[in-house]
Amino acid sequence: MSKTAYDSKSQQRVLSIVALLAGNEFHGLLPSEIAKAIHATPSMITRDLHNIREAGFAEQVPETGRWRLGPKLVQIALAFSTSLSRAQARVGEIQNRYTREI
Repeated sequence: MSKTAYDSKSQQRVLSIVALLAGNEFHGLLPSEIAKAIHATPSMITRDLHNIREAGFAEQVPETGRWRLGPKLVQIALAFSTSLSRAQARVGEIQNRYTREI
């Protein structure tokens, strides 16, 4: 991927955090683990996690202080899956219509 005038380090970092949280929904990650994984400062991670939480894409586990994906991002994935299933059913209907013997 080439650099352009549109690149934003902070936005790219936020997206990296969301991607990093994927697959860690049960145990979550500590802010220090996130900072180390994406080579960012703890203050950056604190600010980013706040904004990700405000968007509904991450949440902090109260008992452990760890972070995991929030319901909103999972809901988006489920909406995609539902849409894909509908599209597959529609393709199947069209295929059946055109492959019927006369």
